Amino acid sequence: MNKLVVSVKIALRALLVNRTRSALTMLGIIIGVAAVIAMVGVGAGATARIQAQIQSIGSNLIIVLPGSLSSNGVRLGSGAVATLTEDDAKAIAAECPSVSVVAPSVRGGVQVVYGSNNWATTVQGVTPDYMTIRDYTMLSGQFFTNQDVDAAAKVAVLGETVVQNLFGNGDPTGQVAIIKNVLFTVVGVLTPKGQSPSGQDQDDVILLPISTATQ
Repeated sequence: MNKLVVSVKIALRALLVNRTRSALTMLGIIIGVAAVIAMVGVGAGATARIQAQIQSIGSNLIIVLPGSLSSNGVRLGSGAVATLTEDDAKAIAAECPSVSVVAPSVRGGVQVVYGSNNWATTVQGVTPDYMTIRDYTMLSGQFFTNQDVDAAAKVAVLGETVVQNLFGNGDPTGQVAIIKNVLFTVVGVLTPKGQSPSGQDQDDVILLPISTATQ
């Protein structure tokens, strides 16, 4: 015990004698520890952000796109020609046991109007299974049903970006918007997802029953 007390006294005396050196040493240690903590925090935050973005897209999702088209030697790229049908989606669901859910989809750009407001966005025609595949939840209202798909109902589910630009902070559920001169009743609003890893706004979208969209 005496040896410990003596050692502590000698250490304190050395620190007091060399105050500047002691202060610089302590400062170096503090900066080093703080830098390590900051780097670990930044790394953990980046990892969580990437995982959240991947989860928002679908970590176990496979997207099958239509084929490309060549015209006079010019290749127009994937999706230039419709080589997939809803029957293909049904065949995948029936013949691929490793696939749990299949949702066919069509998409296009439209101008949607509500009152004096209008907004250019993307419209996707989907089935209710699309909500499961893309891990969507509802902020308000409800998603359309298989009965709506069968009836080609004029109903729409909006992303948060579309809501903000057309309805402001109000709840659009039950309101009527115009898409390509057709009246659609808003039945729900999707919970915001934010940007995808590629920078695309996943909330700038309108979802319709696929039967309605293809018409």
